[in-house]
Amino acid sequence: MSTTPENGQETDGPGWYDAEATTFGDRVTGAREAAGLSQAELAKRLGVKVKTVRGWENDQAEPRANKLQMLAGMLGVSIMWLLSGEGDGLDGPDEHHILSEDMTAVLTDLRKLKVQQARIAEEMGRLEKRLRLVLAKDL
Repeated sequence: MSTTPENGQETDGPGWYDAEATTFGDRVTGAREAAGLSQAELAKRLGVKVKTVRGWENDQAEPRANKLQMLAGMLGVSIMWLLSGEGDGLDGPDEHHILSEDMTAVLTDLRKLKVQQARIAEEMGRLEKRLRLVLAKDL
């Protein structure tokens, strides 16, 4: 994706919905909003509960293959894009105005922190599993 800061220079960087910048839940949320659907409307169309859609969007659960296929079709994106950020999907929100360099830098830093936070959460989950195994052995 190419952005144009206030000084008119173009910078190449990761796309808005790339795997490095977003999670599965972020992409589901973005595609749902782009389709103009609420969580309740999407849940009804998929035949699932609203808390199920909320769980997907909050990265607390992932849909089964059949629901993933339906989800991609209803949102007009590819399954690969939902899973990895690659393929047919959204480019990002339309920017109605050019952001200043300072604002662009802040947004870039926020995206980096979000990625770091997700990685730390995954590592904490792995450590928790290891701890549970160790505790189970000791009992």
